[in-house]
Amino acid sequence: MSKIDVLLGLQWGDEAKGKIVDLLTARYDIVARFQGGPNAGHSLEFGNIKHVLHIIPSGICHKDKINLIGNGVLVEPLILKKEVETLEQIGFEPKSNLYVSKKAHLILPSHRMMDAASEQSKGSRKIGSTLKGIGPAYTDKVAKELGGSIKIVSFVRMEKGEGIEKREENFAEEVAKQIAGK
Repeated sequence: MSKIDVLLGLQWGDEAKGKIVDLLTARYDIVARFQGGPNAGHSLEFGNIKHVLHIIPSGICHKDKINLIGNGVLVEPLILKKEVETLEQIGFEPKSNLYVSKKAHLILPSHRMMDAASEQSKGSRKIGSTLKGIGPAYTDKVAKELGGSIKIVSFVRMEKGEGIEKREENFAEEVAKQIAGK
């Protein structure tokens, strides 16, 4: 029988979830991020260099492990692209073991604008938003009567891959280009 363990945070803020997942990764075949957006991120240290991942699961530096971004995760394409490029620059190959659910929802530039406008309108009662559009993107996700949010599948072709939706080779770059209109 397969074993599945789930690590959940019980508060907002740095709880060392990424570090704990990284320490436990050797025991598992798959490391999945199943919800959340690109907030503060998960800090990891390799070779005395600190790395921060905002979207990509913290098991990505283990090349023999599948890393999955699930459909509950809000993906900001430009942040994802930058994370992939940064990992490649330091010698990792995230494109070889990173998979993204085609049902993952996107954070669009309009979500960032709505987040900033909402925060500004609150004046002294603002909540301290990261202004990354996470709240408005989740609002779109659950607003079925308004058409819902835009998912990755709206932009890129997906291929089946060993029971997991395999991403197109340069999916983050393609989504970023389409959102930017280039």
